[in-house]
Amino acid sequence: MSLDDFTTIECLPLKTYAEKAYLDYSMYVILDRALPKIGDGLKPVQRRILYAMSELGLSALSKPKKSARTIGDVLGKFHPHGDSACYEAMVHMAQPFTQRYPLIDGQGNWGSSDDPKSFAAMRYTEARLTPYAQMLLEELTQGTVAWLPNFDGTLEEPALLPARLPNILLNGATGIAVGMATDIPPHNLHEVVRACLLLLQDPDTSLEQLCLVLPGPDFPTQANLITSKADLLEIYKQGTGSVRLRACWEIEQDNIVISALPYQVSGDKIIEQIAEQIRTKKLPWLQDVRDESDHKNPTRLVLIMRSSTSTDSINYEHLMSHLFVTTDLERSYRINFNLIGLDGRPQIMDIKRLLTEWLQFRTNLVRQRLQYRLEQIISRLHILEGLLNAYLNIEHIIKIIRYEDAPKPSLIKKLNMTEPQADAILNLRLRYLAKLEEDKIYKEQNILLAERQKLETILNSTVQLKKLIHKELKADAKRYGDARRSPIISASKAILLSEPVTTVDLLTVILSEKGWIRAAKGHEIDPNSLNYKTGDSYLSSVRIRSNDQVILFDSLGRSYTLPAYILPSARGHGEPVTKYLMPPAGATFLTILGGDLQQWYLLASDAGYGLVLTLKDLLTKTKTGKAVLILSPNAQPMLPIAIHNLEQDQVAVITNTGRMLIFPVSKLPKLTRGKGHSMIHIPAQQASLRQELLVAQTVLPPNTVLTLVAGSQSLALKSKDLKLYQGTRGHRGAKLPKVWQHLDALVTVALEPCAPT
Repeated sequence: MSLDDFTTIECLPLKTYAEKAYLDYSMYVILDRALPKIGDGLKPVQRRILYAMSELGLSALSKPKKSARTIGDVLGKFHPHGDSACYEAMVHMAQPFTQRYPLIDGQGNWGSSDDPKSFAAMRYTEARLTPYAQMLLEELTQGTVAWLPNFDGTLEEPALLPARLPNILLNGATGIAVGMATDIPPHNLHEVVRACLLLLQDPDTSLEQLCLVLPGPDFPTQANLITSKADLLEIYKQGTGSVRLRACWEIEQDNIVISALPYQVSGDKIIEQIAEQIRTKKLPWLQDVRDESDHKNPTRLVLIMRSSTSTDSINYEHLMSHLFVTTDLERSYRINFNLIGLDGRPQIMDIKRLLTEWLQFRTNLVRQRLQYRLEQIISRLHILEGLLNAYLNIEHIIKIIRYEDAPKPSLIKKLNMTEPQADAILNLRLRYLAKLEEDKIYKEQNILLAERQKLETILNSTVQLKKLIHKELKADAKRYGDARRSPIISASKAILLSEPVTTVDLLTVILSEKGWIRAAKGHEIDPNSLNYKTGDSYLSSVRIRSNDQVILFDSLGRSYTLPAYILPSARGHGEPVTKYLMPPAGATFLTILGGDLQQWYLLASDAGYGLVLTLKDLLTKTKTGKAVLILSPNAQPMLPIAIHNLEQDQVAVITNTGRMLIFPVSKLPKLTRGKGHSMIHIPAQQASLRQELLVAQTVLPPNTVLTLVAGSQSLALKSKDLKLYQGTRGHRGAKLPKVWQHLDALVTVALEPCAPT
């Protein structure tokens, strides 16, 4: 083969060819496969299935036909792809637990909510359209949509279906294209129509006002929507976000009955998840989980309580909160209003723009439908005019038809008729020339003239056109609408807890200096009497219950949270905390806390800054902890001190230069995190060089004797002595006796509140 043979072949760089090929493929997937169009809310395969079924006469009132017949027509005429993918799309439109308003009425096995893909083969199932699907198809032949040639050019198919309702929101859509995806949730028909009517009446209606009538998605299942109204409003503003659904439950004869599951959650999977926790003894209150679902109760999962457990000691809310966290009884669903707009481009829309564009689409459809009908009426009136002319000249017409070789041109010329009128007369049967038929023509003409006037009035008036759309939307809402299925529950009524559900035991949690942790049953345990690893010793302990959280505090001012029930037994040396947590490099644990989450604590650094917070403020779900106390350079945190009474207690702080200041706890800021405010004044130069710093702090209840201990020295200060050191927060404080004025910063100074004298 010579080089001359390649002169007629187009040559392109591989880079250019690959870019164009990938771009073409991407656009095809985005525009003609994965993303729905705003008009009818359908993907091409769904649109073709519905159109093929309508062509087969499978209306809601007809007898259903085998699904294989429908799929054969779809593949052979409009959609030359795989039969299994096409049939799966058809099944999706028929499943009431998948679609909020199913488009196909299926007979046979079309899958179940536990296993949506367990549907029978298409040779076994039968299908027809639902009444709701007629909403998409009944205006198809009324000049409302454009028609395109099918894949082989032998037939035509609609570019869009003339939807009378915003199906894009009613049934939602999911799809993954190239570089983008869509996740549009289903909504309630009545609520969507109310929002459309609001926009139709006032196009300047704000998004906030729309959300008053369209509060949130409405899924096919009856699970509770627990996303807050503020979050739902933000999702509708941005067009993206996520919502959470939670199962419905009630107490029945001391057992828990789950009556509704979140969207697309399998009851079998829930049973497996709960049974696994029962098997591993994480749910000691439960004896068994049973599936009692039937036709009357499609979802009924019963959690059987142990007979040995007193119902008074069961916290049902606590138990269900644990299950919401650890099972699919609560699920999150992504929302992404990504669709193909009227301009043919994929885009993410907020809810107002989406409804506005759909109303624009619907307005154009109604206008085209009315115009198409008006043209039909004008054409028919023209024919009727010719027929009336024929009745007035009936003898002359009969003579022309009888004797003329070409009667049509003669009729046009001699009786001043148009070609359509002449054709109508020539096609007329003799029996229609009776006087009675003439009266019928006059009646038909009068009816059509009245309809023509009405149509022209509507087409020439924007107000009248909106009234017609308003009327049709209300009629369709009454015809197809139903009640909301997914109740919207405010976050304040459904608080998500993450605490474990175990038998409530008294525990003593012990932390060693090397960071090993363990839990001993009972509050009588002496932590110092336990065995520790060589080179390790006791550091801190806390007495709590097994359903409490353990809070650890480190040398970087960070807090960490561990469930008490997961801690190892105190029979051994325990386990390193780093097995459960991931503290930053260089951090060491200082103490552990626990108990009442509303307990107030004093949190301070040796740089002289402090704040007060509750134990709840120290909780965190991350393994890396939460920065609670913001430290100055080189500063170290002091041990947290419990506050007995926020209004009456006082704070006592001592520096290594022997200065002490006492002031009310209430003068410190209540924060959830931060550096705090200055408790005692330390000169900036001495603070930066770490020449003066706090060596001790404590909280003093009223009428307390304070004993200072440093090495072998001790000093007891009674109420009258403490008055000498009382002052304003942030001041310098007063000097302690001379022997206490040169404390080594490395010497531990213990403050011990004593009983009142």
